[in-house]
Amino acid sequence: MQMKALGLIVILAVGSGGAASAQPNEPVLPKSESPQNGTPSGSIATPPSSPIPVPVQPKPRVPEVEGKPPAKPMTPSESPAKEVPAVKSDAPPVQPKPRTDNDTKGPAKSPPPGNGSVAAKAASPPLPPSEITGKDGAPMVLVPAGEFTMGSDKGDDDEQPVHRVFLDSFYIDKFEVTNGRFAKFVEAIQSEPPWGFADKETPVTHPDQPVRWVNWMDAMGYCLWVGKRLPTEAEWEKAARGTDGRVYPWGNDVPTPAHAVFGLKEGADTVSSIGNHDKGKSPYGVHDMAGNLYEWTIDWYDEQFYTKNPAINPRGPVEGTAKVQRGGSYTNSGYRLRSSFRTKGDPTEHDPNVGFRCAQDSPTSP
Repeated sequence: MQMKALGLIVILAVGSGGAASAQPNEPVLPKSESPQNGTPSGSIATPPSSPIPVPVQPKPRVPEVEGKPPAKPMTPSESPAKEVPAVKSDAPPVQPKPRTDNDTKGPAKSPPPGNGSVAAKAASPPLPPSEITGKDGAPMVLVPAGEFTMGSDKGDDDEQPVHRVFLDSFYIDKFEVTNGRFAKFVEAIQSEPPWGFADKETPVTHPDQPVRWVNWMDAMGYCLWVGKRLPTEAEWEKAARGTDGRVYPWGNDVPTPAHAVFGLKEGADTVSSIGNHDKGKSPYGVHDMAGNLYEWTIDWYDEQFYTKNPAINPRGPVEGTAKVQRGGSYTNSGYRLRSSFRTKGDPTEHDPNVGFRCAQDSPTSP
């Protein structure tokens, strides 16, 4: 028995190193095992005289994942798709179908009619009209809000210092108040009429001439009666000279009879009817702000007012003895026709060369 077992071991050793030897990865049967050839268990078969080749076991299948780099993980937006081989074709490429309104939910709503958005309109209020008609039927022109240069360094001491002033927008009468309009006021309030109105001759014969012989209280009473007021001194000057610092309402040229009525003697019928001197109107279209008649303003006179004048909507002192007059008259020289010239008058006195015009606030001040 020992000799047979030893022979089997030798045969197996020789077979493992011969031409039919197993591959490095092939499993080798354990020495204690023998190939099953149908011999009953527990018995030992007699080996043949020739060497028996060791059966070659199949190469175990290695998982494909071994030795390969790990697959790239897919992002949530990626999904595996089956690869389709490209097919060569001679047909022209198909152009994408143009998108029409029918492919969507429907046409967009049209914006409401009007210029600009609602927010833009709310942010920019509309400008007031450039000309309106007052309650007395007199035309009034707009003086827009903004700054202008007030005073002059070439005039009298009470015109200095030159300074910048901001005013809100306002309206002012295009012409001086006429005899015809003032006669309606006298009749309505049944007051003592000014000089020349007692026999009603003046308003009948010269209805389009500016009313004169009116004191400050007469002028203020008329303006209040028609829902207006007298202009401030600053408003009057801006309406006369504009924002470019001109000397006269029409510019810097010296005055001529085509610009204004001035340099005449008292006593003659020298007052001109309104609207006869278009060449002398101001930048805003206001007539006769130089010559013809001095004009009352609402402010009290103060010779030193410009040294303490507020920069926004200035008003005169709260009290005084004289009211400011502006514009020169038919008896004055060209020097007093300058828009910055200041003078004064007793508010109770009636003078033949003094008239007035009214003003009122603008409904909106842009």
